[in-house]
Amino acid sequence: MQEQSGGFMTGYVEDKKRVITRLRRIEGQVRAIEKMVENDTYCIDVLTQIAASSSALKSVALNILDDHMNHCVRQAAAKGGDEADEKMQEASEAIARLVRS
Repeated sequence: MQEQSGGFMTGYVEDKKRVITRLRRIEGQVRAIEKMVENDTYCIDVLTQIAASSSALKSVALNILDDHMNHCVRQAAAKGGDEADEKMQEASEAIARLVRS
């Protein structure tokens, strides 16, 4: 497993290639939206594509959150103590950010 800054292991490390592939696909979708705007594409069609890209990005975020819960939070909970509380708080804050977005 690889370490991220701060010495913590990333939960998505085993799915890293899949995550990067999905993010690159989303990047392509966003570039296509830019071209749609450059080409004066009908507003509703642009908005539809923005919604699809946004949904795809949220899906990636939820998968990473799921990996975090199943790896980082689970590991911290097994150790107990302050680290478990910190990881639960991090997860709670991440969920709140996702819900607000």
